Amino acid sequence: MSAMTPTITADRGQDARTIHLIPLAAFDAWLGQQPPRIRAAATAQRLVAKAGKTATLPGERPDEWSVATVVADPANLSSWELAHLPAQLPAGSYRLASGAPGAAKLGWATAQYRFTRYRKGDDDAPRVLLSNEPARIDEALRQAAATARVRDLVNTAAADLGPAELAIAVRTIGDAHGATVTVTTGRDLETGYPMIHAVGKAAGKGREPRLIELVWGNPAHPRVALVGKGVCFDSGGLDIKPSSGMRLMKKDMGGAAHALALAGLVMETHLPVRLHLLIPAVENSVSADSFRPGDVLTTRKGLTVENTNTDAEGRLVLGDALTRACEDHPDLLIDFATLTGAARVALGPDLPATFANDDTLAADLLAAGTAEEDPLWRMPLWDGYDDLLKSDIADIVNAPDGGMAGAVTAALFLRRFVTPGTAWAHLDTFAWRTAAKPGRAKGGEAYGLRATWRLLKDRYAKP
Repeated sequence: MSAMTPTITADRGQDARTIHLIPLAAFDAWLGQQPPRIRAAATAQRLVAKAGKTATLPGERPDEWSVATVVADPANLSSWELAHLPAQLPAGSYRLASGAPGAAKLGWATAQYRFTRYRKGDDDAPRVLLSNEPARIDEALRQAAATARVRDLVNTAAADLGPAELAIAVRTIGDAHGATVTVTTGRDLETGYPMIHAVGKAAGKGREPRLIELVWGNPAHPRVALVGKGVCFDSGGLDIKPSSGMRLMKKDMGGAAHALALAGLVMETHLPVRLHLLIPAVENSVSADSFRPGDVLTTRKGLTVENTNTDAEGRLVLGDALTRACEDHPDLLIDFATLTGAARVALGPDLPATFANDDTLAADLLAAGTAEEDPLWRMPLWDGYDDLLKSDIADIVNAPDGGMAGAVTAALFLRRFVTPGTAWAHLDTFAWRTAAKPGRAKGGEAYGLRATWRLLKDRYAKP
């Protein structure tokens, strides 16, 4: 679906155009040192002392040319500082005059992402960056491919990506790495995973709910459980959304996309962990078989839940999956979910609301996000709001009245299904970019993926 052909490769002296990185602070001095024809070309293309400004510079011969682009500091490039270039340059090979681009490789690669399932790409020929850092090439391409996997899954229309297709996606990547994949489907969920069944049963034949599980790695290694919300389309159920609210609900499986992409990174790099991936995959539909406001649901954990809002279904399916994950006593449990509008109101699309029941885990996640330029923002598991989950007729409600602290109360609901003592983090992520930026196309997007991957490497990779 995505055109993620190799965009970075080892520099073995191949023919390539040169990219000159001009330090912002030294731009005037650099321009003053250039011959008249270079100054004229720069002026004609409005190359000025502003980061991101770019111009094509003539060479000595008619067929020679190079590129100049202004950056803050050539020795300390950000991930996105060169991401504007692929869109401005013709297909071909390029090398930096100043040497290795460091972190900027990621943006160079992700800038060339195209989602072409439903229409042909305008220009899929790669712009290839040459580099003398083999290890960084591999890591940048791995992260770019994982980002593309999230984008592809989220961008796919719900008609083409239901619970069955999501299970196929998991099985495909699992088979590639020798993992064991099991899928519990339809009425088989009724006793073991009753909340997943209740939410998804209205979708009908061919789109039955599923719990998808993947297990990989040496059982002797630390167990890491990844859980992703896989609501492939969310109508809101009987508490139906308006049409404007449904418009982007193909992205409501964005948590599953993140968890699957992260699992792929774990398996591809042979990280020494025992991986357990769990994706509750459902479509929240409207039919005679829909679960209702006021229904009391049983759960795998044994709690009863008064359903006060059928549009608060994500936390229900996650509850059963989190319970299952904790039964195998993971060393670390991380869940991803496009869970609440409240998180977007508080933090906007770029910052996943991050909850953790362990201060060390929270600090490590935030530090990893900073290091990877994939920021997270910690939100409180505020015990004082736990009473908002009280029900008059069941153990808890799924959505308190009033809507205040919606992201917090959703996280507190999930906490009820996490075994005390289990290190757990919950990322309430948007999984969608509303406007394009260099290296970051409009549409499905990975937020928190690189941060959590850095955390796993820091904790479990062999020294």
